[in-house]
Amino acid sequence: MEFTYFDIPGVVEIQPRVFGDARGAFFESFSAQKMEAAGIVGDWVQDNQSRSDRGVVRGLHFQKPPYAQAKLVRVAAGRALDVIVDIRRDSPTYGQHVSVVLDAERFNMLYVPVGFAHGFTALEDGTLFLYKCTNYYAPQSEGGLLWNDPALNIQWGVENPTISAKDQILPTLAELDSPF
Repeated sequence: MEFTYFDIPGVVEIQPRVFGDARGAFFESFSAQKMEAAGIVGDWVQDNQSRSDRGVVRGLHFQKPPYAQAKLVRVAAGRALDVIVDIRRDSPTYGQHVSVVLDAERFNMLYVPVGFAHGFTALEDGTLFLYKCTNYYAPQSEGGLLWNDPALNIQWGVENPTISAKDQILPTLAELDSPF
């Protein structure tokens, strides 16, 4: 596995070693030993999956303590623009974001630490998005940021996105009382 680190501490893109031949491909999608060696540590307790068509934007979401989650995300089919925003109040990168195209053909993944809002847009129909989480989903702990907050200046790469009613009324960064 190759690990790419960003200017925002804790955020890591993972590119697994892929073995391909005429039959297809094989790769190791998770190794606690390799992740820990790269600084990615967590008690992984829940896996989630969503399916989205092109132009669907999901997010920007997080769970508040004591149910905060780190996530390891990837796509199993299609492509998605994955976006994470630093919402750690005392962080020098507070309000900054990282965007990574997750591609099923590249098999790449992104580590989303606790203290980040997370979202993505599907770039292809039938995009299957996988989330490995370090805490269980707790609906009473949901939080989020408005996906199109001008202060964030996120370039989602789609016109006329499909957004849930819930995601359309999330607070802006200026309105957010971050729990982190």
